[in-house]
Formats: sequence, C-alpha cells, structure tokens
Amino acid sequence: MRNSLAIFRKELRLYFASTIAYVVIAIFLAVAGYFFSVFLFNTNEASLNFLFLNTANVMLLVSPLLTMRLLAEEQRLGTLELLLTAPVRDWEVVIGKWLAAFIVVVVMIGLTAYAAVIVFAFGNPDPGPIFTGYLAVILLGAALLAIGLFASGLSQNQLVSAVVAFGLSLLLWNINAMAKYVGSPWREVMNYVALSQHFLDFTRGVIRAQDVLYYLSVCAVFLFFATRIVEKRRWE
Repeated sequence: MRNSLAIFRKELRLYFASTIAYVVIAIFLAVAGYFFSVFLFNTNEASLNFLFLNTANVMLLVSPLLTMRLLAEEQRLGTLELLLTAPVRDWEVVIGKWLAAFIVVVVMIGLTAYAAVIVFAFGNPDPGPIFTGYLAVILLGAALLAIGLFASGLSQNQLVSAVVAFGLSLLLWNINAMAKYVGSPWREVMNYVALSQHFLDFTRGVIRAQDVLYYLSVCAVFLFFATRIVEKRRWE
C-alpha cells in the first residue's frame, strides 16, 4: 500500500502542476452553477435534486478528461515499462492513479457545497436527500473514474481513451432505456446494470446497501480490468 500512496502523491502533484485539474474543476463548477441558478430562479423548492441529476450528467463528460492520460500517457512515453521494473505490484499502480483522480473529484464536488449553504440559508430543506445526493455523486464519480482508468489502458492515445471512456460510461448510464424493448430476464439485468437506476434512489434520500454495493462493484470490476491490462504490459 505504501507504493500506492507514493504513486497517488505523484499523480496528484501532476494534476495540480498542470492545467488539467483547474480546467476540469472550472468547467464542472461553471456548469453546476448554471444548473443551480436555473433551478433557484424557476422554482421555490428547497431541494438540490435538480443539481444532483444534472451534475451526474456533467460527471459523464469530465471523468474521461481526468483519467485519459493516467495510463495512456505512460504507455506513449514508455514510462509505464520503467515504472513496472520497480518493486511495485500492478494493482498498486492502478489504485494509486485511481485514488489521485478520485481526490480531484471529491474536491470538485466539495466546492459545490455553496449550493447547500444557500438552500439552508433561504429555505428549510430536508438534509437527508442532500446528504444522500452528495454521496450518490461521489460514488458515481468513483465508478466513472474506474471505467476511465480501464479505458486509458487500452490505447496510447489520450483522445481515444477519453472517447472510449465516455462511450462506456454513457452506455452504462442509459442502458436501461432499452430495457422495455426486451423480455425477462434481460430487462431485469439491464435495469440493474444501469448506473442511473441506482443513482435515483439516493436523490430521494434513500440509502440502500445494494446501491452502494453496486457502485463499489463497478469500481472493483473495472479496476481489476485495468490491473490486468497493466499486467499484460509488464510481459510484452
């Protein structure tokens, strides 16, 4: 785990030493602020559900930008092979890189807390859905980053990695839209696999163990796939 923390610190420094983190955070906050303003001026409801739902859509766009370089750039520059010659396990490389991106996402989401402050200052909202809504966005972000890290390992081209990550994320987010056109048991499978299906319960103020387990499972599966890719690169 010590190696993962060293890689985490290195990747986190790289995020904030370049413009990537600042640009992504600025874009995220600008879009989230726009949706919050629209909601605030058009309703009298003391709720952040509208913000959470639209923030989830924005997360589909920004998560590939955060992950596209993590493995793709290392492969293009040849530094991944150099890293793998060090006494570091494949999973430690993957966890360290994912954790750095996850911290950026947590910071990014945390900066939207001003919306909750405003709602509490001028209204009397139920704190339950606000807490669970933030938890949902964080869990979704963690899952999307795992998908993006996996996609980053598939190509040396960052743009290709970003497109693949966005395509996979969008497919998993909307796959339940096709559920009504198929019969059982595929309908149930599509509804369960859909990222959006598990997200909606959180915004209603409900925390179900199966929804938390689902997002953690998505993280575990795609981080496992990313680890297998790194392992394959080690023996090439």
